[in-house]
Amino acid sequence: MDIKNFYSLLLLFVLMTSCEKKENTFFVIQGEAQGSTYAIKYIANEELVSKSQIDSLLLAFDMSLSTYRNDSKISKINLGDSTIVIDDFFVDTFKASNQIFNETEGLFDPTIGILVNAYGFGPSKKHQNLTQNQIDSLLQYVGFNKVKINANKTISKKYAAIYFDFNSIAQGYSVDVVVKFLKSKGIENGIIEIGGELFALGKNSIDNKSWIVGIDDPLQKPDERKLIATIQLENVGMATSGNYRKVITDSITGEKFVHIINPKTGKREKNTILSATVLAPTCIMADGYATAFMIMDLEQVKTFVKKHPELNVLLLYADENNEMQRFETDNFKNILLH
Repeated sequence: MDIKNFYSLLLLFVLMTSCEKKENTFFVIQGEAQGSTYAIKYIANEELVSKSQIDSLLLAFDMSLSTYRNDSKISKINLGDSTIVIDDFFVDTFKASNQIFNETEGLFDPTIGILVNAYGFGPSKKHQNLTQNQIDSLLQYVGFNKVKINANKTISKKYAAIYFDFNSIAQGYSVDVVVKFLKSKGIENGIIEIGGELFALGKNSIDNKSWIVGIDDPLQKPDERKLIATIQLENVGMATSGNYRKVITDSITGEKFVHIINPKTGKREKNTILSATVLAPTCIMADGYATAFMIMDLEQVKTFVKKHPELNVLLLYADENNEMQRFETDNFKNILLH
C-alpha cells in the first residue's frame, strides 16, 4: 500500500469514528437548596450541565426570593427598602401570585407573611397563639391588592409593614427556572425535583415511556414511605401541598385535619383537605394552586377546577366519618397507573 492510500484510509477511519454517535444515558445531579434537597435527572449523550452551574443558579434565585436570607432582595423589601430594583425572578413570581390571588378572590395571598411570622411559622419559628385584637391589627397589612410593581421595577407597599412571603409558590418557580436552563443547554428529556415540587420534561426516552412519579400518603408515619397513587407524566409541572407532617389528629375525637391561616380572617382554621396534588403547564402555577386548594373547602375546589381544565387535581380529604377519601379530576384519572 502506498503512503497516499494509507493516509486516505486513516482519514476515512477518523471521520467514521468521529461521526459515531454516543449513546444517550442518564445524568444525575443532586444537592441542597432552599432548606431542602434537589435532584435532577436528564438524558443526553454527554454531560451538558454541572452541579456548580445548578448551585449558582439556585443561589441567585435565593438572593432574590428567600425570606431566610437577610441579604436577599425580598428581605430588604420586607424591611422597608423601597429603592430595591427587583429582578425577573421576583417579577415572574409577583405576576403569578397576583393571578392566583385574583382567581381565588384573595384566598391565596403572599402578603400573609406578617401573620405567618406572628404565628411562628416563618424564619423565627416561635409558635404562639394570637388574640382577636392582635389578628385585627395585623390584617390591615395583608392584601396583595395593596402592593404593586412600579415602572422602574421597584415595589410600592401601601403600608411599610407589609411582608412578602412567596414560599408557597417560589419553590415551584425555582423548578421552572432550572427547566428553562436545561432547555437552553439542549436538554429535551429529564425530571427536575426541588423540595418535592417537580417538572417532567419530555419523557424517559431511554426506556421509551413517560416519567413515573409516586404520590405520598399524607397519613403515613414519618418513617414510612407509602404511596397513594402512581402517575405518568410528560411536559408538566407537579406540586403537592399538605403531607403527614401537617396532618393533625385530635387526641380525643381522632379527627384528622390540617391547620391553615386564612388570609381573609387572619385565623388558623381547620381544613379536612389533607393534601392537594396539582399538575399544571408550569410548576409555579401547580405550586400556587396546590397551596390555594389547601385553604379552600372541598366544594370550592370542585367548582374552581371545573373552570380550569388545564389542571389535573387529586385531593385527599377526611369525610364526616373521619375516613380518608379522594377526589380526582377526570384528566387526573387518565394519567393514573393501575
